[in-house]
Amino acid sequence: MLEQQVAYLLLGSNMGDRDSNLGTAIALINKEIGNVFAVSSVYETAPWGKTDQPGFLNQALGLTTNLPPLQLLQAMLGIEEQMGRVRLEKWGQRLIDIDLIFFGEDTIIDDAQLSLPHPEMHKRRFVLEPLNEIAADYIHPVFKEKVSSILTNLSDELTVQKL
Repeated sequence: MLEQQVAYLLLGSNMGDRDSNLGTAIALINKEIGNVFAVSSVYETAPWGKTDQPGFLNQALGLTTNLPPLQLLQAMLGIEEQMGRVRLEKWGQRLIDIDLIFFGEDTIIDDAQLSLPHPEMHKRRFVLEPLNEIAADYIHPVFKEKVSSILTNLSDELTVQKL
């Protein structure tokens, strides 16, 4: 068992009762993974990558957990499965998506199972807007830049609106 580590996650949903899906995911994460200590506002986001689908609701979470990164990822995937997520196509519609964005102070992992920090997070407004709300001063371990600074310099024009 690892000592308590801070992790930041991003939730997304664009099927069914999107608000309820986010709430259910937060409750399950709090129960099964660790203590959720920060929850961003909910953001309405245009679809990214595959644009012929409904818009997403996104929300960032901060939590403390005893799980090491790979076990945390497995637990997150288990919650997605419990909630009925079916993976049919890359970037397709989903009841719930739970992404691990950051883990610990300076964890960097790049292997077949897990990449940390999330390899695309610095390019995506739908990740950075909610994350900035709860972790503006978190320093990206690769870029050595605060989340707030990455967001300020972002070129992504995707529509992301705080609800």
